Amino acid sequence: MVFLTTFLILFGFWIFLSGHFDLFHLFLGVFSCALVSRISGNLFFSQGRVKQAHFLQGIRFFRYLPWLLYQIVLANLHMALLVLHPKMMEKIDPHIVRFRTRLKSDLPLTTFANSITLTPGTITLLIHEGYFYVHAIDQKVADDLLTGEMEQRVAQIYQEE
Repeated sequence: MVFLTTFLILFGFWIFLSGHFDLFHLFLGVFSCALVSRISGNLFFSQGRVKQAHFLQGIRFFRYLPWLLYQIVLANLHMALLVLHPKMMEKIDPHIVRFRTRLKSDLPLTTFANSITLTPGTITLLIHEGYFYVHAIDQKVADDLLTGEMEQRVAQIYQEE
């Protein structure tokens, strides 16, 4: 069941990204997805079986993605304004932000760290003993991160509230 579920997820993603429906591309997709599912299926489902909670997490994650994409667009606009501003050198104030996280499990921590890094102007540097260390390009970016909204949304996905 783990293999089949992983294969279906990956093959659906393959079709979505490729956009080609000819026999050659579909065969490559089936072959590649089957190989990856066989090798790394246990990475998706660490307990060795698929549970209803996994499907619910998937649904919550896909509901999180539009919000994350919106945040990425906003951050891109902010970065464009920073870079194109005549007083760019005065506006950019890079520093490292340290804050405690309430997330405990590896998957929520990874999702949160990747969400931070995907948002322009921030890079997750380190997660150590319950603390995140993030490079922020300016104070506004740091303040937006410290509001905790992104962490709260990730916690809702994995029910770590």
